[in-house]
Amino acid sequence: MSESIQESSRRSFLGRLWLVLGGVALAEAVWIVVAFFQPRRRSGARDAETIYVAGPVERFEPGTVTPFPDGRFYLTRLADGGFLALNRECTHLGCTVPWVAAEGRFVCPCHASSFDMRGEVLGPPAPRPLDHFPVRIENRIVKVVLGSPIRRRVVADSQVTRA
Repeated sequence: MSESIQESSRRSFLGRLWLVLGGVALAEAVWIVVAFFQPRRRSGARDAETIYVAGPVERFEPGTVTPFPDGRFYLTRLADGGFLALNRECTHLGCTVPWVAAEGRFVCPCHASSFDMRGEVLGPPAPRPLDHFPVRIENRIVKVVLGSPIRRRVVADSQVTRA
């Protein structure tokens, strides 16, 4: 009879153990679903006035795009010598948009939006131009003011900083 009691308590212990493990698995599943639907946090949040020193004006040839991965922007030097610091996030869904030098444009790998050197939309579905950061030129040194990118509806000459 003691074997029957021992087997019964073992069986009830295993039953309770399976209930606990099932509860833990359910809690993990709920946590994953909730985390999936929460808006993602921006990693490496920037201060409102973080200044990124890009380098001397002479370092950037007219008609070129220079990536700054650690600053998360592209510095474009337009053919006329003006500078634009473009955010590297597509305005459609926020994918990182690489510069494709062979095509002379930014092309989004997610949904094929494309932008010219000034950030102007060449091909949808992007609804507006690439956002930009203010550029300062002090003592012939190019500096980019990082923080929140400036949203633009149109590309204008007033957004270009000239040396």
